Amino acid sequence: MIYVVIDGDDIGRKLASCYLSNRVDDLKATKDLVDLTTQHISDLLLRLGYEVFFCAADGVTGALKVEKIDVGALYQEIENIAGDELAFSVGVGKSLREAYVALLYAKSTGKGRACEYSSIGSNV
Repeated sequence: MIYVVIDGDDIGRKLASCYLSNRVDDLKATKDLVDLTTQHISDLLLRLGYEVFFCAADGVTGALKVEKIDVGALYQEIENIAGDELAFSVGVGKSLREAYVALLYAKSTGKGRACEYSSIGSNV
């Protein structure tokens, strides 16, 4: 089983900007964009055969009953869905915990990228 944890990058900053500049319409538009994008990412995972456990706020989590996935291809499809307005980081592992650790690693090493738990600490 392969788990994926997907989380939006800097969405909180976009929302904070709306609050601080008192832009209600921008806040609503950002919320709608994030909701739509995460739903499309969830739909992508479902089409690829994943079981989706979580789809809320700016995150999606699921699992696929395989030994290995093409992380680069999955990340490219997520980038295509997100477009230029949003960015996501992805963690992949053989357990929910491993996938989450890989997500934290992806976010702490630049964001906007996918990381496999098995590659943490290597030069890959």
